[in-house]
Amino acid sequence: MKRKARVLRKNQTDAESLLWHHLRDRRLAGHKFRRQHPIGAFIADFVCVEHRIVVELDGGQHSLRVEDDNRRSAFLKSKGYEVVRFWNHEVLKDTQAVLEFILRIIEESDTPSPRPSPPQARERKANRIRCVKFG
Repeated sequence: MKRKARVLRKNQTDAESLLWHHLRDRRLAGHKFRRQHPIGAFIADFVCVEHRIVVELDGGQHSLRVEDDNRRSAFLKSKGYEVVRFWNHEVLKDTQAVLEFILRIIEESDTPSPRPSPPQARERKANRIRCVKFG
């Protein structure tokens, strides 16, 4: 998986490259993101581990792979991640709106705490998946 993640990092789409420019080095309000990060059998496009948020970018081929994307999102959700999806063209045409939406999701997420959340709160958070398609 690590080898595949490295290959994906070297062969980014234009949308991934643009979004990474804004997410890297804690550029989005100080939040740390990783790109092409392995989680189980999947590689997430971008992940903020601290807030358990995965950002996925979908190109045109994803309209034919809805079941695969749903299975992937369900797996990530089962691991406690919230999944946010954007079309590549949304990132390319309205980057600022995408960044504002990601920041809003982070701010809405539970703030990390030195004490673990009660099981019911963790379960409620784990059941959230957001699929964002602007246009």
